[in-house]
Amino acid sequence: MTSLAHGTGRLVQISSSSGGVPKRPVLAAVVTKDGITGDWQDDRRHHGGPDRAVSILGRELIEKIRAEGHPIGPGTTGENLTVEGIDWALVKPGVRLRFAGGVLLEVTSFCSPCGKIRGSFRDGDIGRLSVKTTGESRVYSRVLAGGSLVPGETFRIEA
Repeated sequence: MTSLAHGTGRLVQISSSSGGVPKRPVLAAVVTKDGITGDWQDDRRHHGGPDRAVSILGRELIEKIRAEGHPIGPGTTGENLTVEGIDWALVKPGVRLRFAGGVLLEVTSFCSPCGKIRGSFRDGDIGRLSVKTTGESRVYSRVLAGGSLVPGETFRIEA
């Protein structure tokens, strides 16, 4: 694997929920092939499972969307990990995120927005976070190596 970005990114927030959104911040997380321990999705047909175990969104994208007048914030669209310091355009299927503590995630797909995240967008415009309409999206990942994560932990992107 080769590094795609100069330097490293940083894990800003870990978010979890016993079902649905918003996901709330947690101080640390154990990551297994099934995702963040203690996290659950109400709709397991469209969310969760080994290829959608952990969802990720960039803090800079959240801030960009918020600056457009949307009430989005970390965890409000159901992402488990909010990260910063990387070129979000590089985060696409096949890319890996290697965290300093040993967790290794591989991006599997872009997340299609669903109606449950409507409250994060002005006028309920969930299409604002759709790769099909704006080219910007959350991503799903599978867990290649589990372990523990804490906010502030660094990671690097690998192709």
